[in-house]
Amino acid sequence: MARVVVGGTFECLHDGHKELLRKAFKLAGDGEVDIGLTSNEMANKRPRNVPEYSIRKEKILQYINEISEGQEYTIIELNDLYGNTLTENYDYIVVSPETHPVALKINKLRSEKGMKEIEVMRIEYVLADDEKPISSTRIAHGEIDIHGHLKSSYRT
Repeated sequence: MARVVVGGTFECLHDGHKELLRKAFKLAGDGEVDIGLTSNEMANKRPRNVPEYSIRKEKILQYINEISEGQEYTIIELNDLYGNTLTENYDYIVVSPETHPVALKINKLRSEKGMKEIEVMRIEYVLADDEKPISSTRIAHGEIDIHGHLKSSYRT
């Protein structure tokens, strides 16, 4: 039974985030998934208003109910980049290209502590209609919606 970890701010639960969560639950199988969700304090370091932790958590819970078949999971509030990854054992960490360097740093720190490395599962970006990555930044700027569809004011 695999133990999988995935983390992020999940500012607006877009199709890229959903792909990360789907992959984490698929890898876990009958195992468990730990989802690190950045705290309000961490999220508010971004240069824009990010929804409250409770709102972001509720959207994740709703999505998990759509994709999970009674699998075990825990949502953990992240107050730093590493969460439980430096103290708990995991089989896989699911990351995007953006968070891949953090996973490498986690494994470096784990190695220094004499801990087993976590297998890194890098999921490629989910692309919007314009073949650019879907991102919370692009959504916040009004370029695309959560599915990567161009907003009418940005169409060429």
